Amino acid sequence: MFIKHKNFTQILFIVLIGLIPLGGLFQHGLPWTHDGQDHVARIANFYQSLSDGVLVPRWGGNLNWGFGHPVMMFLYPLPSYLASAFHFLGFSLIDSLKLVFGFTFILSGIGMYLWVGRFLGTYSGIMAALLYIFAPYRFVNLYVRGAIGEHVAFAFIPFVLFFITKLFLDKKSKYGLFANFLGIGISTAALILSHNALSILFLIFAAFYTLILFLSKKELVKSIFVFFGVVYGFLLSAFFWVPAYIEGKYTLRDIVTGGAEYADRFVVSPLRFIAPTWSYGITGQLSVQVGVVHIALIILGFFILLRLKKDAHIERRIYILTFVFFIISLFMMLRESNFIWSTIGIIQKFQFPWRFLSLTVLTSAVLGSYFIYKTKVKKKALFVITVTGVIITLFYSPYMRANGYILKSDSFFKNTYHGTTDTGESSPVWSIRFMEEEPKSHIEVISGEAKIEEVFRNSVRHEYVITSDESIQIKENTLYFPGWNVYVNDRKLDLDSEVEFQNRLHRGLITFRIDKGVNKVRIEFEDTKLRFLANTLSFAALIFIMVSFAVLFYKKKRK
Repeated sequence: MFIKHKNFTQILFIVLIGLIPLGGLFQHGLPWTHDGQDHVARIANFYQSLSDGVLVPRWGGNLNWGFGHPVMMFLYPLPSYLASAFHFLGFSLIDSLKLVFGFTFILSGIGMYLWVGRFLGTYSGIMAALLYIFAPYRFVNLYVRGAIGEHVAFAFIPFVLFFITKLFLDKKSKYGLFANFLGIGISTAALILSHNALSILFLIFAAFYTLILFLSKKELVKSIFVFFGVVYGFLLSAFFWVPAYIEGKYTLRDIVTGGAEYADRFVVSPLRFIAPTWSYGITGQLSVQVGVVHIALIILGFFILLRLKKDAHIERRIYILTFVFFIISLFMMLRESNFIWSTIGIIQKFQFPWRFLSLTVLTSAVLGSYFIYKTKVKKKALFVITVTGVIITLFYSPYMRANGYILKSDSFFKNTYHGTTDTGESSPVWSIRFMEEEPKSHIEVISGEAKIEEVFRNSVRHEYVITSDESIQIKENTLYFPGWNVYVNDRKLDLDSEVEFQNRLHRGLITFRIDKGVNKVRIEFEDTKLRFLANTLSFAALIFIMVSFAVLFYKKKRK
């Protein structure tokens, strides 16, 4: 086990102090945030798909005024899986979302404690956990933006780094190498499934971190294990990112990431990183501060670095690496970095320059933890940690509250939802960006006359019996996206010649013709060949985990 018995007291402390900022979640209702309500609607559709037997939900049947939407294919599924688990246990949709916020917030502190504690010691680990969970930007995501994906991602990058560190610093053994390899893979997969963009940013840091450990330990085999551990994480999460990346070409994804959208979202002045201001507003108004306490401890930690012994190669190199990334993260948020943003197109996928605050949070927690690194006396260390905890709570307490609460029942989110839960970038290119009214019915006759009986309907399968005395044209009021197929009397209609979804009068909707008589019509959302391949890769990787854990358990028990 990577959590030793002696760690439980420290972890309990982190859990208890981590509950303080979560006080706003214990109130009735959903905190009023930029995206919170849309996240609940997405979770409602995600849970409905799971209930319909779809293990990898990709289609939101009740979104977009009831016309459906493929948004769940492109937005991080792990928060929705976690919330669905809580909802299955009986919690409301709103409470399920709040439980995900709370659980992963605490988990992030534990992960940071384990990681930093592994190379700087227990006390620095606790200090890093404090700084990590109490960073002002964490409260921006929690109580201002309601950014569940970014919030959950913070929980897993420390675990990726922890298992990398453990792999290099543990004594070499086949059991240890393989166990840490699995840890890296699972943590990497969880990170990717938590947030698309942040996973790239954090993994770049992890790559340089691995290089530092390699240069310090000179162990090529362990570096190879790290590399394949990350690759394994990508395979485990392939069911999500492969279709999201490749099939994104069918969407309006460049609406928010193309052009120079980012240019209006730079931080206007470096002073905003220092100024302890707070706002519940949008870009340009929300706080981008690093944190007064964080800055003070970073400065103090620098003087501790100067006192490190010459043989403290790993600690010194990690500090330098972290400090470089800290400075880079600040620079990338300023307008002066525009030449990089305009030159390297992939960076524009981050959408908001201030999203680099996520990297600032990670690096500032590590840099500040060096302040207590040289403190070896237990009582003195505990005193410093306690005082820091009190100060940090007092300074940041104004940020640990919501700006109001939304009181809505589950039925509001489970029924037809007028939004799409994104800004339209996931809408198909052949449709309009947003629907504006609910359809008159699920299916309509647009040419001819017929009697229609709806036999069955769930999120991904619609069945009808249609009776007519003539050939007729049908419109299914469902937005088309690759994967939707039409079957008439169990014969699959050809998408090129018999199904139309680019009709100028019915943009983006499924239209088709059927002959006279009694026809059984089934319209079903199925996996494309690409999605099937991606699912197969992830399933094979999952089987590998299950078998590996069984073997490791057997060997350890036998030993």
